[in-house]
Amino acid sequence: MKRKISLVSVALLLGFAISCSDSFLNTRPYGAVTQQLLNANESGASTLLIAAYSNLDGFSGWDNGNPWGGAGSNWTWGSVAGGDAYKGSEANDQPDVTPIELHLTVPNNPYLEGKWRNYYDGIQRANKAILAYSALDAAVITDTRRNTALGEAKFLRAFYHLDLYKVFQNVPYITEDLADVRIGNTNAAGEYIDILPSIVADLEDAVAKLPATQSDPGRAKKTTAQAYLGYVKLWQKDYAGAKAQFDAVVNSGLYSLNANYHDNFNPAFRNTAEGILEVQQSVNDGTTDNGNNGDVLNFPYGGGPGGCCGFHQPSQNLVNAFKVDATTGLPDWDNFDSTGDVTSDEGLAGSDPFTPYAGTVDPRLDWTVGRRGIPYLDWGKHPGVAWTRAQNYGGPYSPKKNVYYLSQENTFTAASGWTKGYNSNNTKLMRYADLLLLLAECEVELNNLATATSLVNQVRNRAKNGSKVMDGAVPAANYKVEPYPATFANQTDARKAVQYERRIELGMEGHRFFDLVRWGIAAQVKNAYFASEGLKRGYLKNGSFVAGKSERSPIPQGAINASSKDSKATLKQNPGYAN
Repeated sequence: MKRKISLVSVALLLGFAISCSDSFLNTRPYGAVTQQLLNANESGASTLLIAAYSNLDGFSGWDNGNPWGGAGSNWTWGSVAGGDAYKGSEANDQPDVTPIELHLTVPNNPYLEGKWRNYYDGIQRANKAILAYSALDAAVITDTRRNTALGEAKFLRAFYHLDLYKVFQNVPYITEDLADVRIGNTNAAGEYIDILPSIVADLEDAVAKLPATQSDPGRAKKTTAQAYLGYVKLWQKDYAGAKAQFDAVVNSGLYSLNANYHDNFNPAFRNTAEGILEVQQSVNDGTTDNGNNGDVLNFPYGGGPGGCCGFHQPSQNLVNAFKVDATTGLPDWDNFDSTGDVTSDEGLAGSDPFTPYAGTVDPRLDWTVGRRGIPYLDWGKHPGVAWTRAQNYGGPYSPKKNVYYLSQENTFTAASGWTKGYNSNNTKLMRYADLLLLLAECEVELNNLATATSLVNQVRNRAKNGSKVMDGAVPAANYKVEPYPATFANQTDARKAVQYERRIELGMEGHRFFDLVRWGIAAQVKNAYFASEGLKRGYLKNGSFVAGKSERSPIPQGAINASSKDSKATLKQNPGYAN
């Protein structure tokens, strides 16, 4: 499914015929596309829907802000803000990420605009698709096709609003029937409006309309909407309601865990049975802006893969989280960061001798993090400082899940351009392992501890059987991971185990910050992180998470200014942030 579509290509795709008239004053301008033209046949409506899908990667053009702030992977808002990663690179490159990392963001930060504008653009496109499909005459479209398309558009509208909610929380819900979108984010009493019920309503409508399967990869189907409906209900603390939706996805039989963990991140394996929602990326096919624009900065610096730019570097805190007990193969939920660091080559020249950490680690570490002395896909062993831009600032580690293999260069990467970082590695917005752990959360809160243990162990057993990085014929490190041997003893232990498993299974995938907020532990975890990591990365000493404020970012000042109606802004700034 092609994704990025310009107005010119819309006109070409639909093949509109422009006729002559008696007066050139009545001639439609060449290349002009109106809603009425797009509504005239199913091809026009389909084009609008595909255009709405194209925003899933968080980038719809530079006029809507940079692609990194809007990135569908949420590497800034989820991973960097969540403590999975440092900003990386060096201090004066993309400095607007640093306030996000420190929870010191101000309303004029351009990364805010990148998320806001690109996702509201997606909402506008979804609304136009809804209007177009609703207006089509029954003579040109069947009820089944209309309902499927409306279900997809409703799902997309809900998804974009949900992602905006996760970052800003207090945002307006824009539907297709609004004559004026400047509706604000508060009610008549000045109270912020909770948009989660509106998201639920759109997702429930999508569940009712969408088919069980779709012929095109990347399109939403019934289980996609059910998975996200369950996720929203988790935000609402409706654990029974969330469980019902997740159970429906599991019982559909459409999904399973890939045998090998890293198949989820290998560009050669796209739309596998583990993928619930993937952004379809592509290169070298005549399209533009389809190849992971939002993550193009997130490659090792220097002569390695991508050739640029050294951002999104894994934190020491994340690396330490992969330590396990040598006997049990289980993590230490409470003390992983206080029992010594996994050793790194920080401060060492490439010519200095270095022996990788000899302690026992979960093998998922080395599919998530590039560290010196460990094979980095098929690029050879990670060389250390040569692949980091400023090791004393961004640390010694490199990201790995978004990176392609050397043998895939020019095939799964752009064959031309300023960087090979443009690639066709689909962005995994939700995968089955994610859903199993969300379901495990529900089971914990409903006190079904045996079921929760079984769900977590499904994920851990896959890690045990399909995750080792090999150095020739032998494992590259001292790997061990085992399932929990018995049912969790109590809800407290079960909750810690599930939360910990989400971190190490989904590390660097843009979920961490939102999980911490959803669990209500963000202030506790992040302030401890700043205290510990500030000893390693000096600038992190300035970080501070303020409970009641930092759970959400400020509304972009540009959006507040643009919301003016009758000389008064309709958008109200989030609590704790000055306009």
